[in-house]
Amino acid sequence: MPLFWLVLIVCAVAALGFVLGRQRALAAAGGDRRQLHSLPSYYGANAMLKAAVPAFLLMIVWLLVQPIVVANIVSGDIPQGAVADNASLGLVMAEVRRTASGLDSAVAQGLLTARQAAAPAADIGQITEALKEAGQIVTGEITAPVLQAAQSYRGLSATGNLAMAAAVIALALAGAAWGLAQSAPAFRARNVVESGIRALLIAAASIAILTTIGIVLSLVFNTIEFFRLYPAWDFFTGLNWAPSFSGRGGSSDLGVLPLLWGTFYISIVALAVAVPIGLFAAIYLSEYASPRVRSVAKPMLEVLAGIPTIVYGLFALLTVGPLLMRVFGDDGLGWMQAGTAVMTAGLVMGIMLIPFVSSLSDDIINAVPQAMRDGSYGLGATKSETIRQVVLPAALPGIVGAVLLAASRAIGETMIVVLGAGAAARLSLNPFDAMTTVTAKIVSQLTGDADFASPEALVAFALGMTLFVITLGLNVFALFIVRKYREQYE
Repeated sequence: MPLFWLVLIVCAVAALGFVLGRQRALAAAGGDRRQLHSLPSYYGANAMLKAAVPAFLLMIVWLLVQPIVVANIVSGDIPQGAVADNASLGLVMAEVRRTASGLDSAVAQGLLTARQAAAPAADIGQITEALKEAGQIVTGEITAPVLQAAQSYRGLSATGNLAMAAAVIALALAGAAWGLAQSAPAFRARNVVESGIRALLIAAASIAILTTIGIVLSLVFNTIEFFRLYPAWDFFTGLNWAPSFSGRGGSSDLGVLPLLWGTFYISIVALAVAVPIGLFAAIYLSEYASPRVRSVAKPMLEVLAGIPTIVYGLFALLTVGPLLMRVFGDDGLGWMQAGTAVMTAGLVMGIMLIPFVSSLSDDIINAVPQAMRDGSYGLGATKSETIRQVVLPAALPGIVGAVLLAASRAIGETMIVVLGAGAAARLSLNPFDAMTTVTAKIVSQLTGDADFASPEALVAFALGMTLFVITLGLNVFALFIVRKYREQYE
């Protein structure tokens, strides 16, 4: 049964439980609402929650656990000879899943049936071509063990889906029946429903915390696995980044310092662009602009924050890079060899960060009490002197916090760097050289059919953990400064 129809059935059972629960409560009270402990809608909501919540929880858990169980069963049946020397069981299982998905096509099913009937025309090559025509990405020819594993995977998944549908529907019906049985006049339906709603709200609020914990744990475990295969000292002190997928990484140099240098260098250039422009824009909007100008200029400035980063990356690749080449390239000063460089990515990233710095700084400057400005004017200071000697010093802690938050945003940027900075991992002070960052290398290391048991693939998690610790430290420091500022001026 399709998942969409299963969700509709559960929703229908829950809605039916609401209607019947409300009617049953009224009937038990002889139609007099005053005989009920709670309003009739609470009795219906009780039956609806008991029908929907356990059923959907079971569905979610089943959908998470079933692929793991099926993959473990199928992978145990794959013979060792089916795994090539340059592949891994994970890659074979990925091919099995793609093949199993492609077997749903009518052409592949017909050929598979003919092959099972020992028809000579239906060989594995024809099934491979049918899967390619069905839109599946199949690398090369399908082997007999992969085809058998795909059939087993497909059969187990279909059986699991059928069992899930039966269990979910049965649980929804049982929950609705339980709620109907509780629809008596003395039942405290309102208390039960409000407790259930509060539990759902707590669960919704816990999703962010649990997600953060899951992300951190996944990074930690894979980082530990990487450092079991590659020395941590060489990773944090190495000056060369040269991953190699030959020999399971035995000849790789995985020093992170060139990547960290490129990350910080591009971020410094971006902040050098964003902080002055964003801060000056915030001062103008908060202190000089009329309400009419502010109502137009501030939304137009913040439109930059809504532009996707891939668009900024294309802007860096197609516009800013060629423009810098005309000025600093071979036709100009001769400092720049290609359009992809630190300066290209830094300028575009700085443009992206302008609304971030401007909006935060504007809110912080506006939070400075007006009494401080009035006191400065009363002492004879001009507007510019008041801004320079009173407003900015008072808002400085918050502005520093905004700059640090912008720095953490710049450190985590990916698409602008991929398209605008190049892919060279080097230690250089020349802003017109091509460099790369930690985020760009995370993308490149996890792109393609890599052996996830090798250091070259696991190093992406170590890079992510390093970047996570750096940005977390910046965010904590920035929030500490902002909190100190709020305690002082609010």
